Amino acid sequence: MENASFSVLELFNLGGVFMWPLLVFSIATVAISLERFFYIFYHNLRVDDLAQKVSFFIRKNDYNGAEKYLSSETRRRMGARILLALIKHSKNSFSFSEHRAERAAETEAMNCINSLENGFNFLTALGSLSPLTGFLGTVSGMIGAFRSIAEATEVNAQIVANGIYEALITTVFGLIIAIIAMVSHSIFSFIVDKFTARIESVCSNLIAQIAFQYAYISHIKAKNIQDGGNAVNNRAEIRKRTSVKNENKAP
Repeated sequence: MENASFSVLELFNLGGVFMWPLLVFSIATVAISLERFFYIFYHNLRVDDLAQKVSFFIRKNDYNGAEKYLSSETRRRMGARILLALIKHSKNSFSFSEHRAERAAETEAMNCINSLENGFNFLTALGSLSPLTGFLGTVSGMIGAFRSIAEATEVNAQIVANGIYEALITTVFGLIIAIIAMVSHSIFSFIVDKFTARIESVCSNLIAQIAFQYAYISHIKAKNIQDGGNAVNNRAEIRKRTSVKNENKAP
């Protein structure tokens, strides 16, 4: 302990047997964090551009065009998968139901969110287990240090300091691993929560737009039918009056 500078390998050896589970925890934490980072950013979570495009197709009453556009975006866009499920259950004006469309979008959203949150529980567990394992290693080291003191014929400050110094190494490593795990979990959870709130708002707006459009179309059709019926009645009335006039003129 004369040299105050240590390599990582030397610190690992000084930490004792509890450094091995901490090593496993550190590898798992880094691996899960990197995997989630690439997975989340590979699947583009922006939905505003999708919402604008789909809204444009809805205004044109082109649901097939909206479905084709969203189908081409589903490979890397979670939002496209959710909106595609909504559009597929909204194409037919006769069978359209706001509740059914909402349920379809909600089901697909749950599947997408579950895939995004895959591994989050492991990060939480690692964030809890790592410091506990570190503390356990510290307690074990402290036991060894006090045992050395008890067995020593002459007790001095260096014996006590060296034992405590070595024992605290596991606590440091455990806390570092926990910090990485919890920071990663917090960042990824924030991104997923933001996506969840945005896609929920977009789906609600699109369902309302579809419902309004179908109601408007139904109103126009009903009005045209009514106007057509009135026109038929008017023509019949005109023919009737003309026939009466002709009968009156006859000798």
